[in-house]
Amino acid sequence: MPDLLETIEDGVATLTLNRPEALNALSMEIRHGLLEALDRLGKDDNVGCIVLTGAGRGFCAGGDVKSMADRSAAGFEARAAGIQFSGRVPAAMRACPKVIIGMINGVAVGAGMSMAMACDLRVAAASARFGTGFLKIGLSGDWGGTWSLTQLVGTAKARELFFLGDMVKAEEALSIGLVTRVVDDADLATATMAMARRIADSPRVALHYMKRNLNAAETEPFATLIDLEAFHQARCSQTEDHREAVAAFKEKRKPVFKGR
Repeated sequence: MPDLLETIEDGVATLTLNRPEALNALSMEIRHGLLEALDRLGKDDNVGCIVLTGAGRGFCAGGDVKSMADRSAAGFEARAAGIQFSGRVPAAMRACPKVIIGMINGVAVGAGMSMAMACDLRVAAASARFGTGFLKIGLSGDWGGTWSLTQLVGTAKARELFFLGDMVKAEEALSIGLVTRVVDDADLATATMAMARRIADSPRVALHYMKRNLNAAETEPFATLIDLEAFHQARCSQTEDHREAVAAFKEKRKPVFKGR
């Protein structure tokens, strides 16, 4: 079986990390597969939303600890290059024009937590747990996790979670802004797919530019955002979906969006 599974249904693409025996620890096949899939699905007009999840009882346990010694033995330059390559995955998730939902079905640790944070939205099972995990194996963190965690929960909480390395249960993750929603384990797939289909049925051009605005808002000054919003809003005003929404409002009916 491949390490990464893909399905597309009703405008929603689901990518499933498929190493359940290792709590979906990251393999090179997963890394390469995610990069290829994110690029392709981001351009696919039949896809309006992407869901990322793990097979079995875990979302992702992060890097494969069993192979770390061999990778470190390759030397500093090779190790740094490998980590930089892995960092292309969260960068691709951020740059992807489609909204990405993390369906967090279990433990998300280390790079697995970083990958969850790179999603635009996160729906967690009640049994899900999160941890930075790096300190326990003598590492400092990668996959953009220090940046993402600071953005989501603030610098004080991010420092606590990195320096102490405590595991965070789903309800606490919700209270600190680490996840979007928490649902019963049995309802996770239903709740996540309902959210994904809601997004997939929305005006897709507007979602694309909305994501670009929100990404820019994390790094750019207010004045830059004002200009960026103006150009993006003007672009969306020229779409068929915008015209349909205005017509539906006037005719007191539900709009039917076509993603263009």
